[in-house]
Amino acid sequence: MGTSKRTELHDGHSDGFEPVTSLDLGKCKTVNELLKGMSNTAFAGRRVGEAADALHEMVKDKDCFKVLTLSGAMTVAKMGLVICDMIDNGMVDAIVSTGALMAHGFIEAAGMTHFKYKDEMDDTELYEKGYNRVYDTIELEKNLDDAEVVVKKVLKDYEESGENKETCSFMINKKLGEYLSKSVKGRGVLKSAYEKNIPVYIPAFTDSEFGLDFAIYLKKAAMEGRDALSFNPFLDLEDYTERVKKSKKLGIFTIGGGVPRNWAQQVGPYLDILAKRIGDEEILRRFHYGVRICPEPVHWGGLSGCTYSEGVSWGKFVPESEGGKQVEVYADATIAWPLVVKAVLERMKK
Repeated sequence: MGTSKRTELHDGHSDGFEPVTSLDLGKCKTVNELLKGMSNTAFAGRRVGEAADALHEMVKDKDCFKVLTLSGAMTVAKMGLVICDMIDNGMVDAIVSTGALMAHGFIEAAGMTHFKYKDEMDDTELYEKGYNRVYDTIELEKNLDDAEVVVKKVLKDYEESGENKETCSFMINKKLGEYLSKSVKGRGVLKSAYEKNIPVYIPAFTDSEFGLDFAIYLKKAAMEGRDALSFNPFLDLEDYTERVKKSKKLGIFTIGGGVPRNWAQQVGPYLDILAKRIGDEEILRRFHYGVRICPEPVHWGGLSGCTYSEGVSWGKFVPESEGGKQVEVYADATIAWPLVVKAVLERMKK
């Protein structure tokens, strides 16, 4: 057994501990005040409050290149306007997303509708009627078909413009955003991104309705004997890397995890090995700020659950001991994310 024992009882204050305080809802008149109060509580509530603090600090830092990474069915879940708010209010300099999230968001922005799923509905019957289920929400197969018509037109116009013969996801997304900006009155993620000149990268482009639409476009072009656009994903990587190289500091705000999160974060190691393996200029880039909202725990060993401290070991993040600021929020993004963004928007107006 150990031989240590309590010789002196400290009061917490003398060792610099920060006290927790009860959440007084009577004093919370705004979402910002609610989250400030939550940051002095405990558990996930404290993390949500701290996430707002970190995002606000990131947004205020004029030297910071701010990356938003998105996974999960967040546009089907009607979080699209939260993304628009982040873009429109200068919280984002680049977006890395799943293709499905952007495709469903495009459908929403184009004026089509998603519907609520009810537990008594039968999935076989849904399939037969052209209803695609995303947990508790329905995406119509007709929506996907109607969206393909628009995507095909955008791609054909892009091809005929002669602007590029070789393209990539951020270039295609820019064209889709331009279409929305010129043709649709309502708000939309790609529309806001286009109007604010924010690149939207989809690293796993073929894993999406957009990717399938592009594949159909290529097949039809081959059948017609046309010299169509070609797709080069490395154009995305190099464009993103060049933007990062020009930045002084980096910040990342992550919903979920998966490919978008890792693709965005791997830029530090990529710059490292460019210097080591082919003699490029040695440029050190690590994420100084990080906020992640994701319910995935670390102990399953999955990509979406890996912590920022794990990312430090890969050369992706500045450790907190050297001034890095990272907050992990283990929560459903549809609950925590709107609260965090709304609180920061309120602070930005002061």
